[in-house]
Amino acid sequence: MSTPTEEIPNLRLSNDAPQVSFTQAFWFWLKLGFISFGGPAGQIAIMHEELVVRRRWISEKRFLHALNYCMVLPGPEAQQLAIYIGWLLHKTRGGIVAGTMFVLPSLFILIALSWVYIAFGDVPLIAGIFYGIKPAVTAIVVHAAHRIGSRALKNNVLWAVAAASFVAIFALNVPFPFIVLGAAAIGFFGGRMAPEIFKVGGGHGQAKESYGVALIDDNTPTPEHAVFSSHRLIQVVAIGALLWIVPMGLLFMRFGWDHTLTQMSWFFTKAALLTFGGAYAVLPYVYQGAVDQFGWATATQMIDGLALGESTPGPLIMVVAFVGFIGGYVKEVFGPENLFLAGAVAASVVTWFTFLPSFLFILAGGPMIESTHNDLKFTAPLTAITAAVVGVILNLALFFGYHVLWPQGFSGVFDWPSAVLAVAASVALFKYKRNVIHVIAVSGLIGVGIRWFIL
Repeated sequence: MSTPTEEIPNLRLSNDAPQVSFTQAFWFWLKLGFISFGGPAGQIAIMHEELVVRRRWISEKRFLHALNYCMVLPGPEAQQLAIYIGWLLHKTRGGIVAGTMFVLPSLFILIALSWVYIAFGDVPLIAGIFYGIKPAVTAIVVHAAHRIGSRALKNNVLWAVAAASFVAIFALNVPFPFIVLGAAAIGFFGGRMAPEIFKVGGGHGQAKESYGVALIDDNTPTPEHAVFSSHRLIQVVAIGALLWIVPMGLLFMRFGWDHTLTQMSWFFTKAALLTFGGAYAVLPYVYQGAVDQFGWATATQMIDGLALGESTPGPLIMVVAFVGFIGGYVKEVFGPENLFLAGAVAASVVTWFTFLPSFLFILAGGPMIESTHNDLKFTAPLTAITAAVVGVILNLALFFGYHVLWPQGFSGVFDWPSAVLAVAASVALFKYKRNVIHVIAVSGLIGVGIRWFIL
């Protein structure tokens, strides 16, 4: 088996192909961590433009091949795509650097913003900004449900799955993991009885354009380190297990099972394995645990956290770092004199356990995927899960809308300025196709004006 420091002899296709050193790749992945705005679609578009079109590190066909695999996995597909390409270029160390740099800037930014939020949230300027962005977040979630639904709900059966999912979580309060398992079962059996119904999901199509010779081109042989080996698979799984067991064991021995940090580690490990359909799909599960079960955050704080996640670089699922910071801070896990340290450590712990599976999925599964360059398709279970996710996200939109428009409950006063802002944000998103960050920024400024002149 090759070592991480060896060169990759069979990636050099011709003198026309670009060459890239590990140092060059490192600086690109770091830069990507700071500019990866726009959610997974925007992040994937940035990587395509930079890596396929401009730098030609990877061909269109190989890029889509990797992306289709990442779309099948639970977890943030854009970060997993970065890991995959980094791993192809520079072996394990390349994948680790690519995936880490993708989330590290976001973690530091969110720790800082979370501290400003929790420590200075009552300052009129900060309060006004968050007053304005809450209605925008509600519109953004509705827009996400529409976007995913228009792609996923292609027949009456999948519409029924989405409706059943909505009823289950809205009316029956069924935990999100059971909804995922139920949808997967429907897809598993339905795909065998009526396969044509469950063939509509996933996939990013075939490569249609060529941008010149790429370092990893269509016909570039699979590099030695990417060839499947059962010994290497066992090694990666064993190391991954240790990277989970050791910190979990240390937390358990130091604080006990019921401690906030230990419970966060276990909870967000489960959340990481349930993020089919992206961050919007797992947010209801995070809400059920963080708000209802453990009391790490309030409903209002969850909405504010999503707004911060939308307006910072990195995967949207990084909102879990905000939840971790708030939970560690309010639970005073290191005592009342170390609140910032408690929040920062909790955010870091949550991030570790949330993103560790993404690295393992790529480093363990990548060689099996590289064994063929045929396009991957969504499986029937995943198609059904994606349909169920639409219903879950719609429930999330209603949840946010309720807390934004009736902050004191239905018995309280209807917040008409928030309603106007939500409608305006919806028009900007649906009709004028405005960028999410622009909508949040403008809504925050309007919120400051409303708090200053009206409320």
